[in-house]
Amino acid sequence: MTMLTVPHVAFTFGILGNIVSMLVYLAPVPTFYRIYQRKSTEGFQSIPYSVALFSAMLLLYYAFVKTDNQLMLITINSVGLCIEAVYLLVYIIYAPRPAKIYTAKLLILFNTGLYTAIVLFTFFFSEGHRRAKIVGWICAIFSVTVFAAPLSIIRLVIRTKSVEYMPFPLSFFLTVCAVMWFFYGLLIRDFFIAFPNVLGFSFGTAQMILYAIYKDAKKGVLPEFKLKELPNCLVFPGAEKAKNTDDTKPNEEQEDTATTKGGAGGELKV
Repeated sequence: MTMLTVPHVAFTFGILGNIVSMLVYLAPVPTFYRIYQRKSTEGFQSIPYSVALFSAMLLLYYAFVKTDNQLMLITINSVGLCIEAVYLLVYIIYAPRPAKIYTAKLLILFNTGLYTAIVLFTFFFSEGHRRAKIVGWICAIFSVTVFAAPLSIIRLVIRTKSVEYMPFPLSFFLTVCAVMWFFYGLLIRDFFIAFPNVLGFSFGTAQMILYAIYKDAKKGVLPEFKLKELPNCLVFPGAEKAKNTDDTKPNEEQEDTATTKGGAGGELKV
């Protein structure tokens, strides 16, 4: 009988993390199919997809500068990068002109400019293990900020006593995703993967507890909560529907549905 070793267990968690992260990455497919059918972005924002793309780019770079245990990070973040790029391409095709311009600026300044600056800085001013450590810290800090985004959703649920804007299935899978990547990072002794997912697990668990408390509450935001108070959450890999101020008239009101997304390390997902 073959005994399980730490590398075997870590590999198993890495595979499971890839599978769950892939499901989270594919969660927005119905949204973009709807956009394709109606030839309109209908108030969806591009920011969550830009953030998810940046996250995948960072983690992919981190995987390449690491000296070991690279495969799991490379596979899921390569796929995630391609998926998010397709989402953004579809968005740009069908978005109104102001939203196209905003998205183009976001991709140029954030996804291209900032990412290039990080790569050049770490390439010229560090090497070897030190470079991997610097990039790892950048990934961890970015993942923590993204994982903290659900705090606005948690606040909204507590104030409105309604889980209408916090779908349970997505919260559940994001929590499972965080667990898989936490144990993977722990087993391979990679702090930069394990640590951010502690927050992902904590916030995911908090969301599920709130769901259990308020699931039977009457749906609908209380009158005193204006549309502008609904949070515009960003999280690492999935998507969310939110009000697009470039796409609506000042006096129009739209339903604002906020969701979160996750991945490895920070989708991320990683």
